[in-house]
Amino acid sequence: MENLLTSQSANGVLTITLNRPEIHNAFDDQLIVQLTQILEAAGADKAIRVVALTGAGKTFSAGADLNWMRRMAAFSEEENYHDAMALGELMLTLNRLPKPTIARVNGAAYGGGVGLIACCDMAVAVDHAQFALTEVKLGLIPAVISPYVVAAIGGKKARRYFLTGERFSATDAVAFGLLNMTVAENELDQAVGKMIDLLLVGGPAAQAEAKDLIASVAHRPPTDSVIADTAERIAHIRISSEGQEGLAAFLEKRAPAWLKK
Repeated sequence: MENLLTSQSANGVLTITLNRPEIHNAFDDQLIVQLTQILEAAGADKAIRVVALTGAGKTFSAGADLNWMRRMAAFSEEENYHDAMALGELMLTLNRLPKPTIARVNGAAYGGGVGLIACCDMAVAVDHAQFALTEVKLGLIPAVISPYVVAAIGGKKARRYFLTGERFSATDAVAFGLLNMTVAENELDQAVGKMIDLLLVGGPAAQAEAKDLIASVAHRPPTDSVIADTAERIAHIRISSEGQEGLAAFLEKRAPAWLKK
């Protein structure tokens, strides 16, 4: 059985499914490499407009595969470092992907599974989903996923849930900022579909630039250099082919070329 399933719709939506339901879609070193490669290819593929990430069965992802963790426990510190860097590359690739990303959270997410959600631009979950960062219960820490999870839920919430390892609900996850919304299980596809429809309206190049813009200005004061950088960005995109087409379409009251495709 393939650990990852992919399907691409006619309108450019790539759905990636973690396909290890028998172990709650936990991931190991092989799946990490495969998922990173799929994401890298998606980022470079102009035909792909949106990437959706989900899990098979009733769980989104339980995080690390226990058999993988058992193997790594016998490795040296240097070997563990290189192994952790592979997971770091996966999270960074997903976080920086130049396409809109959405987590379709079909069930519980723990540890690294929470990290995957935090790396996505938006997330919709079933209302009964539960979440936890349980690493401390194993004598470990959620190190590699921490930049993304802390950015999503904030430092104060991280202090509690990194240290206790306790579970929190989907309602809490919305309040914390990890999720955008929760829905009943039978409404999940419709809710994700509506969000994807909104994403497909935007210009693909503009969306990639918008993601880069957010990363550039986040947590930085509006200094002269930051203001100059933002002015350069809008000047550049205004004269780009997509920017020109978008403005022309608006003034001419017609759909832009990327929608016609």
